[in-house]
Order: sequence, then structure tokens, then C-alpha cells
Amino acid sequence: MRAHDRGLFDDLERRLIAYATEDRSLPGIDTAAARESFIGQLIDSIRRVQYVYAIQVRDIAESCSDPASNHFDPLKAAIAAKRRGDTDEAFWLVFLAIHFGKALRSGWRLARDIYGRMGDGATWSWDRTSTSPDEFRLWLATNYSALRGDGIARNFGNHRKYETLKPDSRRSTANVVTSYVHWVGPSRSHQNLLASARNAVGDDPRKMFDFLYRSMDAVMSFGRTARFDYLTMLGKLELAPIFPGSTYMEGATGPVRGARLLFSGSITTNIDRTSLDHWLVVLDAKLPLGPFGMQILEDAVCNWQKSPTNFVRFRG
Repeated sequence: MRAHDRGLFDDLERRLIAYATEDRSLPGIDTAAARESFIGQLIDSIRRVQYVYAIQVRDIAESCSDPASNHFDPLKAAIAAKRRGDTDEAFWLVFLAIHFGKALRSGWRLARDIYGRMGDGATWSWDRTSTSPDEFRLWLATNYSALRGDGIARNFGNHRKYETLKPDSRRSTANVVTSYVHWVGPSRSHQNLLASARNAVGDDPRKMFDFLYRSMDAVMSFGRTARFDYLTMLGKLELAPIFPGSTYMEGATGPVRGARLLFSGSITTNIDRTSLDHWLVVLDAKLPLGPFGMQILEDAVCNWQKSPTNFVRFRG
């Protein structure tokens, strides 16, 4: 463990033991090895959230917004777009980052080459794509062979490994993008989308998050994980005044196994997802995790159940 994490580790351990004593037992981390592994995952998840906050106060090199550059990073490009007042482009870049994901092997290359139109000097900006999603569909079909057959590795990220660029697939990227454009609405304004959520449920960040999460049923191939990742990233980048009030266990796999292991000592215990989610909400209130505590817990229990007694740092 890094020396600067020792104080955080000790604080989390003290609070977890207090929770197990005063609220609900945590048999999954009864042993020192399991507790150390779980707290290690909590700290790793905390650091990932803090990283997003950290890059927002740093200088962003122009190359990070340039899809012709090896340094292209859609999240940093979103920050740059936000700084210059182009919030719609910032939302769009976050969407592309979540849809394509960052692959362990090829990084952001897939998002980079599609956003950058395979280096033709233009971009599939929000303005261009949302104005003419059919043009984007035609371009993707025309360039599909090159994207998949020119010898350059372009992979979807681990959370998006079942996605496809195939033009004739029901869940093709073209269909996903078209459905996203329709979800944002005829005005093509993400601010109007947020206003609709606010008008429907008020300005409580959790209620707005939930409204948007439910409304994303309309976005093709954006299931539980993609919605959760997209909306939490909007919140962390301060593009939308939202954060989750739940771990959204419905439809989850790894997080459910992890939560069952934490609260019962077994991944196969038949504890319903509603109860697991409620218990994690209560646990979140006892830990120093901040507004994105539900994301931190969801991420941590998912990674922890893969190696419950030996901390392994997971990426991708």
C-alpha cells in the first residue's frame, strides 16, 4: 500500500468495523485479508473519482482534443469543450468515451478514429452528427472495412466488449448514435434535456440522476453499466448537477455478487437486489466517500469479488 493511503485505509477500516458492529454485520470482510483487499478496492475507486476532479483543474494540451493526435482523450477533450463554452460538444464527447470505452490494448483509438473521421480533416462533432445522423450512418458503413481491416487495433473497452460497428447489426454504433440523438431531443440541446429533467422531478441531484437514468431506456445498447458510467461522468465533470443515490443493482452482475459476498459471506446467497442496494446506501452514509459514494461502492464491490482476499488492481 502507498504510504499516503495509510491514513485513509485506517479511517475506512475503523468506519467499516463500526458499521458491522452497530448497523449490519459484514461477514465478507471478517478476516484481515478480506478487509484489506476490500479497503484496497475502495481506495482505488476513490482515486479514480479524484482523478476526474484533478484533470479539470489542469492545463489541457490542444493535442488531447485533436483526433489526429496520439494524445487524443475524449474526456480531456470534453473538459476543453466545456471551458470554451461548447457544452453540447462536451456531453457528446463523454457519450463517445462511454460508448466506445478505453481499451487496454488500443486505448482511445476507436473513439479517436471515428470522431476524427479516419483523419480526413473534419470531425463527427455533435453539431454535424445530430443534424444528420443518416450521414454518420452512411460514413460508418462506407468506412467499416477500413476500420476493421487496415491492421490497426481499434477495440471497444472492457465494459463495451459486446458492441459492434457492423452496419447490419441491430446494436450497431450507427443505431446507438441515432437513438442518442433522439434521446437528447429535437432541439439537440443537452441543456434543454437537463431542464426537462428538472421540470419533471425538481432540482434534487439524485432525483435528476434517476430521471435521466430511466429515460435512457431510449438509447440503444445503453444498459445499466453504460448509463451509470455516462451519467456519473457528467456529474463528476460538472456538466450536469447530478449524482447517484443508488447503486442501481437491477441488471447488475459483478456488483451483485460483490454485495452478496460483503453482506453474507457468499456470492450465491439469495439476497434480493433491493435490499443490497438499500444496505449499500446506508453504508455509504457511514463512509467518507463524497457525492459519488454510490459509484465508488459499486465499483469497489464489483472488483473486490474477483479477488476477495488478495488485492488486485483492475483496469478496463
